[in-house]
Amino acid sequence: MATWMVIDDEPDIYDVLVAMFRLWGIEGIAFVDGSEAIQWVESVDNGTYSGELPEMAIIDIRLPGIDGHYVAARIRRSPRLGNMAIALITTYRISPAIEKQIMAISQADAFIEKPLPSMAELRAQLDAIIAKRKAMAPDYPGLTRPAPRATEPPEVAAPVPAANPSAHDGAIVPQIERREIEIKPQTAPPVSRRADA
Repeated sequence: MATWMVIDDEPDIYDVLVAMFRLWGIEGIAFVDGSEAIQWVESVDNGTYSGELPEMAIIDIRLPGIDGHYVAARIRRSPRLGNMAIALITTYRISPAIEKQIMAISQADAFIEKPLPSMAELRAQLDAIIAKRKAMAPDYPGLTRPAPRATEPPEVAAPVPAANPSAHDGAIVPQIERREIEIKPQTAPPVSRRADA
């Protein structure tokens, strides 16, 4: 069974994506903030995570702790996850120039704006991203890849900078305007998460 990862702090989007994964027969790994996701990537790199590695990451660009494009950049530096397909998602309206900067920093494969497309269209987009990534990378995460040997120290990546530092590898880091969105109250009660789901 394939495994995908979602990193999103919006409960509605998080729940919808995890439900879609279940319907599609995909195992999900989910995080609600960037720091949690980075810790998980570190556990993969140092060999303490022994589960199946995801072949796809769907990451919101605005996350508590560390922004999603920095999480994606850290994933790209991972010796075990670096070739995984990555799609960034956002509700924020951003300029083409900022989008270009975010994509350069993150090295993501796609940028998808919320609201997300229909379930069938989203699946087709994500499958196309995975197929393209698999064709480019012979050591794609969805394929069997051994964990680092205990006798060999794992490759340690540079630490991820704090969210929105003033510079990243000499490039100006995009600052996303939060004032461009309008927060509306929920009209329906939120879906509850069950511990046994």
